[in-house]
Amino acid sequence: MNLGKRAVAEFLGTFWLTFGGCGSAVIAAAYPQFGIGFLGVALAFGLTVVTMAYAVGHISGAHFNPAITIGLWAGNRVPFSDVIPYIVFQVTGAIAAAAVLKIVAEGDPGFVLGGFASNGYGDLSPGQYNLLSCAIIETLLTFFFVLVVLGATSAGFAPLAIGLTLTLVLLIAIPVTNGSVNPARSTRPAIFAGKAYVDQLWFFWLAPVSGAVVAGIVGRALFRKPE
Repeated sequence: MNLGKRAVAEFLGTFWLTFGGCGSAVIAAAYPQFGIGFLGVALAFGLTVVTMAYAVGHISGAHFNPAITIGLWAGNRVPFSDVIPYIVFQVTGAIAAAAVLKIVAEGDPGFVLGGFASNGYGDLSPGQYNLLSCAIIETLLTFFFVLVVLGATSAGFAPLAIGLTLTLVLLIAIPVTNGSVNPARSTRPAIFAGKAYVDQLWFFWLAPVSGAVVAGIVGRALFRKPE
């Protein structure tokens, strides 16, 4: 499959992940009397991955996440020539989804932008967790998330395993950092939520990517490379 088609698939998959996952948080999580809460948001993110992985996974590998792309490169699963184009289209897809979500949300007369489902540490953490706690959560959970991606693509049934893992990861991480493990997902709301969130964006690239690189190195030793 040529790189152009694969990049477009990554754009669409990341758009769907961001719109579905963050949309559930912004629109449905706290809806009066019927809000879906943390569990619903975590499931929404997981379902976006499962559905789009089945839809376009055969085209691009269904990364939808710069940390996964970099982790797979570290694990010798993708060539370096794919890394930058994938990341550019992932981030672009996330930003496009955020722009559409903002237009939809502003249709509610009572809508307040607030953090716009952004990630944060310290004062911007949902539970006011400090930088160390957030660093452990984002690095460790991304490590295991990417490790599951590497293992599942070796063993089969990858979309379901990866989607369920993302759901579990977010059930743990939402109270701490609002659940990133995906720099593209973090970039998209931050640029709309304001300078305070943009100033913390470096962390939501560094921590997930660090965990992903370690997972790639470990996975390279543990798992056979898919045919």
